[in-house]
Amino acid sequence: MGFCAGFPPFEPPRDRPKPMLSTASLSIQFGAKPLFEGVSVKFVDGNRYGLIGANGCGKSTLMKILGGELEPGSGSVVLQPGLRMGKLNQNQFGYEDERVLDVVMQGHQEMWQAMTERDRIYADPEATDEDYMRAAELEARFAEYGGYDAEARASALLTDAGIDAAMHQGLMREVPPGLKLRVLLAQALFSRPDVLLLDEPTNNLDIHSIRWLEGVLNDYDATMIIISHDRHFLNQVCTHIADLDYQQLKVYPGNYDDFMLASVQARQRVEAANAKARDQISDLQEFVRRFSANASKARQATSRRKQIEKIKIEEVRPSSRQNPYIRFEQAKKLHRSAVTVEKLSFGYPGADAPVLKDVNFTIEAGERVAVIGANGVGKTTLMRLLAGELKPDTGRVTWVENAEPGYMPQDPQAEFVDEMDLFNWVSRFTGKADDEQIVRATLGRLLFSGDLMRKSVQVLSGGEKGRMIYGRLTLQRPNVLIMDEPTNHMDMETIESLQVALEKYAGTLIFVSHDRDLVSGLATRVIEIKPGGGIVDYKGPYDEYLRSQGING
Repeated sequence: MGFCAGFPPFEPPRDRPKPMLSTASLSIQFGAKPLFEGVSVKFVDGNRYGLIGANGCGKSTLMKILGGELEPGSGSVVLQPGLRMGKLNQNQFGYEDERVLDVVMQGHQEMWQAMTERDRIYADPEATDEDYMRAAELEARFAEYGGYDAEARASALLTDAGIDAAMHQGLMREVPPGLKLRVLLAQALFSRPDVLLLDEPTNNLDIHSIRWLEGVLNDYDATMIIISHDRHFLNQVCTHIADLDYQQLKVYPGNYDDFMLASVQARQRVEAANAKARDQISDLQEFVRRFSANASKARQATSRRKQIEKIKIEEVRPSSRQNPYIRFEQAKKLHRSAVTVEKLSFGYPGADAPVLKDVNFTIEAGERVAVIGANGVGKTTLMRLLAGELKPDTGRVTWVENAEPGYMPQDPQAEFVDEMDLFNWVSRFTGKADDEQIVRATLGRLLFSGDLMRKSVQVLSGGEKGRMIYGRLTLQRPNVLIMDEPTNHMDMETIESLQVALEKYAGTLIFVSHDRDLVSGLATRVIEIKPGGGIVDYKGPYDEYLRSQGING
């Protein structure tokens, strides 16, 4: 599924040169340490590049430099002449008081500027003849940019993106949060860009919307550079992976899985070549040691020394990426059922309709239940009801007697409002007074060691807060995990470590996630919340559920 297959504006004209964006010796430094240096790369031929790397390595900074929003410390960025660049705006709530169609048309900056300046002159009662001459020039420019059918093109983009025509003339504040990114993607595509920059385009999208986005990008003919932590998304969309590691950028052909295999194989080849070189050096050194004092062998020993000097051992840097060690255990094992939900209904005060209506299900001990559905449909509400944060309007949630649920909220900010350091925050959950060794070990496994343990919890990033919640759950040892978007703000390494931890967890798991690798790899059952408050309860894995709904995964 993509943007209007038969509508001309969405295909770049065939006579344009092949898209190319390139950098030469690009470097940038914040403080004493460079983020990256000497980066020279070409993004060419309509390829779709997944830009990956550890959190903090400089991916978003590089993207801003490529897009002209930030000046590099040294080096240059060149967009091939005659080509147009489009960028996905990150601020989904930055246009709340603007008309939806206008937001899309702003994607063609030159056309929008010509239009707004022209309209300002026409609206000025004191405009001079010179102003009107300027307006005539702007009118010609506006026409050249296709301004006279701009609204029709913007409307077509929005319609194909699933934005109802009734919303097109309205304000952005009236567009549901789950659809705002679709408006901004229409904005990015409106100018028919040859090069498209997308920084975390799947953020805040539900699992179905991500599938829609994959179809859009796969159908659109442009060179793309995409930052994402969604492994399945990178596999579905990317033709190349650009890996930013140790201040250097290296491009691999293929998708994310291909990159993982190729990078491991490349490292193995270098290590094997180094091992062979070391053996050769050792043999030569042994010859020199034995015969350097032998006059008849002196020439041969000298030759061996020269051979040793020519053998190069290639440096193998450990990756700058780090995998936390995460393991969840249960203190008490549950038998049979874990929780029963009966005739559950809930609505927020002032809402027109309940979020959940007459919901019934029982979750058995040991099941792994993925809760899915469109944004705003009630997934988080259900998780909060299960965790006891909300009370149902009618019906009830009944946990079995020995159930000990552990909860990870979608937004853990409320857990970190008190002024304390990481060490003291974790100390509250050890169950033992002053057990410094347990606290240090827990924090160390989560990549907080040394001075970081005395860092204030109030200044933690989103990903760091998430890792701290993992730490709390490892210490609490619940027999039921309730996790609402546990991969939010996480890098690839943490997501992979979390998936391994949850695969090994023997307790009951109830989770919401837009990460399809996580859902596909873990779920033994799927509960989809539908608009109107009802559910579809499928007792089987996610991929089977998709097939049952006539959807290709």
